[in-house]
Amino acid sequence: MTLTDLPASPARDRNTYAEIEAAAAQTGLAVHAALHPQQKPVKALEGGTLILLGTTSEFWNIFTSSPEHRDGAPHPVDRWSQRVIGALAEETGANPYFPFGGPPYTPFINWALASGRFFTSPSQMMVHDRVGMLISLRGALHFKQEFDIPPPPLAESPCESCPSRPCLSSCPVSALADGGPYDLAACHDYLDTSAGAGCMSGGCLARRACPLSRSAGRDPDQTAHHMRHFHSR
Repeated sequence: MTLTDLPASPARDRNTYAEIEAAAAQTGLAVHAALHPQQKPVKALEGGTLILLGTTSEFWNIFTSSPEHRDGAPHPVDRWSQRVIGALAEETGANPYFPFGGPPYTPFINWALASGRFFTSPSQMMVHDRVGMLISLRGALHFKQEFDIPPPPLAESPCESCPSRPCLSSCPVSALADGGPYDLAACHDYLDTSAGAGCMSGGCLARRACPLSRSAGRDPDQTAHHMRHFHSR
């Protein structure tokens, strides 16, 4: 069974990109990419319109007021994402998908890179044309109908015009190298030390060093939450 075999929510007569963008913004989410799988083939989907949703600077305040944050149960951000994006899907007649819950996992990296708004940085981590490396994709909406979407704002990766490439030089243990591979063990070992406390509370120095990351407006508590999830040993 492919993702397109799943039953869709009751379809609206039509959707517009602006309406979806506005509805997402009210929940603390933003459209971080959109594409037509018919024109840019991706894994697991055919036709229609695919919208990838990430967090905004308002997300953390909205999330911390939610029942998922207060109930003490595991995976609060994932559960919030399922509820909120599921409701958006119901409202707009889309199928919702999420980057968690596997294996098998939905191919979000493939979808993101195909959109023309995400790129592979020299460090091999993904970079977005607006939020840099502080990416937090929470889900996606796939619509059976194809509707107008704006073209990607950049013709090429922002890394091509970044002469200093701080994502390669900012890591205190040189866990990131041009072209990879990522030294995951060195990263985790460093985070186990007192010196790694700054990364745990403020986020990965390499991700924060990307010039575009400054425009993400990320709440430090959100970053600390993601770091605790990443380094949970």
